[in-house]
Amino acid sequence: MTSASLRFVAVALMLGATALLLQARSGNEVSPPREPLTSLPDHFGPWVGQDLPIDQQTRDILGAGEFLQRNFVNSAQPQPWIDLFIAYFPSQKAGDTVHSPNHCLQGEGWVPIQREVVQLSRPDGSLFPANRFVTSKGGDRELVIYWYQAHDRVVASEYWAKYYLIADSIRMNRSDGAMVRLITPMYHKESPDAAQARLLTLGSQLVPLLNGYIPR
Repeated sequence: MTSASLRFVAVALMLGATALLLQARSGNEVSPPREPLTSLPDHFGPWVGQDLPIDQQTRDILGAGEFLQRNFVNSAQPQPWIDLFIAYFPSQKAGDTVHSPNHCLQGEGWVPIQREVVQLSRPDGSLFPANRFVTSKGGDRELVIYWYQAHDRVVASEYWAKYYLIADSIRMNRSDGAMVRLITPMYHKESPDAAQARLLTLGSQLVPLLNGYIPR
């Protein structure tokens, strides 16, 4: 078997095991209090956000969760917008689990041309991992940064997110979790580092607030 086939089989087995375990553990699942995503601030410094509607077809694909898509523009100076998307699932026991943005972007015609895991800084100086993709479509490029977050833990790997989903279901009787994604268009010949620096002018202000919406 090819490595891609082995990876597919491994993911399928992991998802199957996850679904069976969560169903077995679904009796008295813990659901901590949290703020609704819609109450997330829509101003971060000069960045002003406007919510974008998510159509029912997309919601049906995503599953039973709470979703926020908000487009931010800089009110102080012209520069590319920043798109924020958060998908939060209070429970993943019924098979509604956090999806990888990679699949959605490719379904919309955006092809990853560069991908890596980067370390992002919190205001306290601690670091956390995130996926960084440069995607291309018709000559345009976008920088995509996303990560998985649950129970005060952040991971970049989809596989580790599934592992912790199982572990926390056993240890804490919780299956809630989220994915946070930020996108910004890239200037012609702009480097990923430069686009990331612009994106984090908003993202660095957002990160400290997330535990209120994605409970520890």
